[in-house]
Amino acid sequence: MLPGGNAMIVRAAAVVVSLIAGMLFGVPAAAAEVCTAPTPSTTQPGYLVADPDCDVDGTPFTALPGARTRTGIRDGAAYRIEIPERWNGRLVLYAHGYRGTGTTVYVGSPDLRQHYVSNGYAWAASSYATNGYDVGQGVRDSYALIGLFKEVTGHSARKVYMTGDSMGGHITAVAIEEYPRAFAGAMPTCGVLGDVELFDYFLDASVTAAALAGVPTSFPVEPAAWAAQVAQIKPALGLPAPLTGAGQVWSDVVERRSGGERPGFESSFRYWNTAQQGGLPFLFSVNPATSGGTAGIAPGNLTDNRHTFYRATDKAWPTAVEWQLNRDVLRVRRTAVADPGLAGVPRIDGRPPVPVLSLHGIGDLFVPFSMEQEYAREARRNGRSHLFVSRAIRDVAHCGFALAERQRGFDDLVRWVETGRRPAGDAILDRRAVASASFGCRFTEAVRPLFVAPACPAR
Repeated sequence: MLPGGNAMIVRAAAVVVSLIAGMLFGVPAAAAEVCTAPTPSTTQPGYLVADPDCDVDGTPFTALPGARTRTGIRDGAAYRIEIPERWNGRLVLYAHGYRGTGTTVYVGSPDLRQHYVSNGYAWAASSYATNGYDVGQGVRDSYALIGLFKEVTGHSARKVYMTGDSMGGHITAVAIEEYPRAFAGAMPTCGVLGDVELFDYFLDASVTAAALAGVPTSFPVEPAAWAAQVAQIKPALGLPAPLTGAGQVWSDVVERRSGGERPGFESSFRYWNTAQQGGLPFLFSVNPATSGGTAGIAPGNLTDNRHTFYRATDKAWPTAVEWQLNRDVLRVRRTAVADPGLAGVPRIDGRPPVPVLSLHGIGDLFVPFSMEQEYAREARRNGRSHLFVSRAIRDVAHCGFALAERQRGFDDLVRWVETGRRPAGDAILDRRAVASASFGCRFTEAVRPLFVAPACPAR
């Protein structure tokens, strides 16, 4: 080999890694030089697994002061583990949310990483072996971290907590029901706690908009055809603003389908209809009619609105406008259901075996606040209301929690598990409480300028 050949090979390899990382993640070449190239998955043909020692922006993943880390790839999924030197014997599993349908998986760190380590908690997270709305894979790979933690650290956790954002909240709710003896407590945040009801909500938003705008639509519908229909729906409803009469009715319908009359909804509705995805206002971009009704994770259509009666008011008797909407709206029949196991879209039964404390933004119209209410109703039907606490946060964003809100929730969950004293929450099934001008004030720690509502009372 020529003198200096090894150095040349190293430099060439660094350039290749830099280019690959730039193509995959859009990171600067210099930042990517410390990362290794994604490796082919051993379990999912066509998938790549990104370096767990590097964040997607090229930042190296290193241990916090007073902690040590373990990383690696196992069964097609990348993992991270961090354990403080003064470990309290508790482990937190973090489940990430939906990351699209790309074929590169990567692991990230939880927002409460510093809080966990500072308070003696170890944590672990998985990339999962797949992307897409694959909740079952997320459950399997997250649960596997418990055994993996013992293997790579030499220690078994005395108590394990499960937490996750968005789709990770769905994973959290399914995991504690699938493996009820494995966990001491759970904290889903901005979570899909209504399984298929999320897809029903997406359907409802699209078909009621079309009906009120007088624009014919169908199920299924080709994405290009739906985009053309949306181009007609927007001016008929006055989107994003100012709303027409029909547009105001649609806003009222979406408000009730997403959790009921509540403070800040007007600003939330404007925020989510101004936001764009794929060239469409966000609430139209998630129409399940364009993707088969199951987010591509299983055959068949999960959505159904045959027995849904859409309301724009809370009057005892529907108005003429409401009767007309329900006559005109497209009706859809499901051909698939939530899976009782871990296939397709796994079912959440609402039978928490351990304390569950949840956080949710009341202005979130991606995974709406109604997901909390659905879980609360199921828990009540199953005699498990005493194991569920929900906290409403005054925000328009999806998963936009302040660290103080997350920290307070986690600390209160741990205290509940350790002492048996159930912490306070919000009365999310009380329509009058939800409609109160001060709803969400009790547990909101940060002011969001985009959330426009009457100010909270001084504390």
